[in-house]
Amino acid sequence: MRFPAGIRALNHRDFRLFISGQLISQIGTWMQSVAQSWLVLELTNSPFRLGLISALQYGPMLCLSFVAGAIADRLPKRRVIVATQTALMCQAFVLAFLAWTGHVRYWHVAILATCYGLANTLDMPTRQSFVVEMAGKDDLTNAIALNSAMVNGARMVGPAVAGLLVDRYGVAPAFGLNGLSFVAVILALLAMRAEGLPRQEKGTTVREEIAAGIRYAVHMPLVALVLSLLLTVSLFVINHTVMVPLLARHVLRVGAHGFGLLMAALGTGAIIGALTLGALVKGRPSLSLIIGAAVIASSLTLLLAGIRSFWTAMIVLTLVGLSQIVFLASSNTTLQMVVPDRMRGRIMSLYAFVWVGVTPIGSLFVGTIAEWFGVAAAYAAGGGVGLACIVGLGLMWKRGRARSDRAPSLAPPLP
Repeated sequence: MRFPAGIRALNHRDFRLFISGQLISQIGTWMQSVAQSWLVLELTNSPFRLGLISALQYGPMLCLSFVAGAIADRLPKRRVIVATQTALMCQAFVLAFLAWTGHVRYWHVAILATCYGLANTLDMPTRQSFVVEMAGKDDLTNAIALNSAMVNGARMVGPAVAGLLVDRYGVAPAFGLNGLSFVAVILALLAMRAEGLPRQEKGTTVREEIAAGIRYAVHMPLVALVLSLLLTVSLFVINHTVMVPLLARHVLRVGAHGFGLLMAALGTGAIIGALTLGALVKGRPSLSLIIGAAVIASSLTLLLAGIRSFWTAMIVLTLVGLSQIVFLASSNTTLQMVVPDRMRGRIMSLYAFVWVGVTPIGSLFVGTIAEWFGVAAAYAAGGGVGLACIVGLGLMWKRGRARSDRAPSLAPPLP
């Protein structure tokens, strides 16, 4: 059976196994994300402490992502992912046990969030760089778009289910079901043929490989620009795990079910954007698409500062999800298509660093503003600063390209 062009990456057996296992696991992951945020607010009622949990969860990515990228280029990727997914499964089961027995405390959540971050730091660059091994470069754009659609389809289902579970039975079932969901992805990984064998340079140390990856990113203008845009959006614009529960609880005055629906709206928009991107864009996405999507996501985040209606918030968050996933998938595809195969793990660790690793800083930024000045002020600051930085980066790129285009005409004539 051959799949149509819009989902052509599914013609690859290993990618079919990967995306089916990940779909089940990601639904569980989003259920845990919603339940964890709600649990922290129930235990502390503090926006700052909620932001601190996010900071602890993504802090290891900030400190260790470069090392993780070098490891991803040195070890068989499939085996690494099996190990990291097993560690994440154990973390979910421990959290479920503590919540179920009624012994869970804020410091438990903090320690387990840090454990999650350590496993995810190695998992993310390895998994991202493994996609091309399963689908090949010709179908990479479609594979990344389908993977993004899968993740955000899970975001559409997981939070809504978690909201119902938390309302009726508390947070423990959401954590327990997330632990069970990892069984599917581990079985899928074990059934794959692709190993993701390393292609590192011979005779080099981990430190030398990290340095080579950073030099490559700094000296390649397109890679440097995409990473800078990702850094800006991550820091100021996409802080949903902190901002959406605060929007639900303190502005819109809805319960856990309403919070789940708001998170599902983000997922709905994202899955529409990902499927559209996969169907319409072949090859490397244009830079104007990447910058345009970042501008729209920032502008919509700024707009959320003035919204007080639940259904209006649902619509705006749907559009945020759509623009965000177009930006992310296009950036991911661009990076993976322009870098050499032997360096992909390291560059994707830089992607993980600027996209996920700086999340603690962004979470503390918006959490602190929300604590002192309110949720609307946090949305205004994040969206406004993000928009200004993106426009500035776009203008700098345009000016730099104009200078490089004029440079040949200033050269002396050849004899």
